[in-house]
Amino acid sequence: MAEIGARARRNTIGDAVRRAGARFRDRQALRFGERAWSFAELDLAADRVARCLLARGLRPGDRVVAYGKNSDAYLLLWLGCARAGLVHVPANFALTAPELDYILRQSGAAAVFAQPALRPVADQAGGDLLRGTLDAGEGELDILAAARDPRWGGPGDPEVGEGVGDEDLVQLQYTSGTTGQPKGAMMTHRAILAEYASVTIELEMRRDDRALAALPLYHTAQMHCFTMPQMLNGAFTLLIEAPQPALVLDLIERERITSFFAPPTVWITLLQHPDFGMRNLTSLRNIYYGASIMPVPVLQELRQRLPGARPFNCYGQSEIAPLATVLRPEEHDARPGSVGRPVLNVETRVVDTEMRDVAPGERGEIVHRSPQLCLGYWNMPEETARAFEGGWFHSGDVATIDAEGYLAIVDRTKDLINTGGVLVASREVEEALFTHPAVAEVAVIAVPDPKWIEAVAAVVVLRPDAPADAEAALLAHARAHLAPYKVPKRIILAESLPKNTAGKLLKRELRQAYAGTASGALGHAQAERERPA
Repeated sequence: MAEIGARARRNTIGDAVRRAGARFRDRQALRFGERAWSFAELDLAADRVARCLLARGLRPGDRVVAYGKNSDAYLLLWLGCARAGLVHVPANFALTAPELDYILRQSGAAAVFAQPALRPVADQAGGDLLRGTLDAGEGELDILAAARDPRWGGPGDPEVGEGVGDEDLVQLQYTSGTTGQPKGAMMTHRAILAEYASVTIELEMRRDDRALAALPLYHTAQMHCFTMPQMLNGAFTLLIEAPQPALVLDLIERERITSFFAPPTVWITLLQHPDFGMRNLTSLRNIYYGASIMPVPVLQELRQRLPGARPFNCYGQSEIAPLATVLRPEEHDARPGSVGRPVLNVETRVVDTEMRDVAPGERGEIVHRSPQLCLGYWNMPEETARAFEGGWFHSGDVATIDAEGYLAIVDRTKDLINTGGVLVASREVEEALFTHPAVAEVAVIAVPDPKWIEAVAAVVVLRPDAPADAEAALLAHARAHLAPYKVPKRIILAESLPKNTAGKLLKRELRQAYAGTASGALGHAQAERERPA
């Protein structure tokens, strides 16, 4: 009996896109550069991309890696994978070939699609894979070309992906952990759609929104908190490759943008740009921030300079699809440093090490229960078991909670550095530096930074035979082995590192020693000879 009516009740990402196509039809949904797509055209393009991928030998459940910057084709690959029952695997476009190789091999990817400019890096990674391009616009295995090609289907053709189910995997979202190895959070159609419902309500999305999408689509915040829910609600999205300040401010004015999301680092850059006070930004209705902690003085300046815009603080992580809590506009006056309360489909506690609720104002770890949560980490059963210990998902974030249920983040997991809204595992950076022959010991920590909020800093003990130019050599070594955002902004040379009697490195002492110093010139790594205080 359970099978009767199963197809009629099914609710996948592909189904949601099809509903939006039928509901909003010829209204413009997306524009990227000179290319524009209606809701009906996006739905048809998803079918065409899905048919193309399946025709090339991919099968439901296969992992497909997307390696590129923002474009309409990047979004179309995601929609096509979801429609076909394939598992989409977004990869940061800044990854080096070895880092991308890890994602391809750990996920067991069957295919990788890269932008033409990134194809040389992608071709160095992975094994025997199906390889294609995202937005070349031509070729047998190019996503943009497939989306436009009537050979892959037209209106009224049979549906694609009839066997796809709500509980099937639709995406692996790789997130760095304290082990330093990226973990693939296994997201189902059901989990992501549950999050879209929370987002729609809590972030007050409307069909007359005009959204500017400037942050990377590989990041869950831009894709799953904003671009996808806004599309399913009938809003228009103007997609650009990157949040260049002058361009963002110009487009907000010229396109009468009503909705914009950015992490604190981008808001800081916008506020400091000379065009900010010269542009008419009064069209902004809802402004969103998150992905890292917003300094309260920056928030206050933002609210003063955009008095007509309503701010929403969004907190979460990839494993919960990613929105977990929201501080609403009317709550900012009383609690400007809070991340708000849990959203519609999330239950949250702050607990001690024994899983007991902490008292109001006391510190504890944030844990969640939610239909938005991942199934676990791909091929990492031990990490999955630890994350869900006690029947709750352990965020690894330390917070306080008040009597009304409002959370305030105290700190991120100690070994993670949240630089510009992107998490960097300190151990991954340490291991890269350890491979240099001049390094005897190294500890990577976060230091305060006026732009990145947290910057990567490496405290290094050199070997006695280290060359005089060791600092420059270490930076060159890091750039060769790590994505740019993981390269230390500071190299601090020390005679020794603090340890306890058991030989355990005491990173907390390093954090305390450098907590009062900013990372120096923005965007330029520095080498310093210092001793921890």
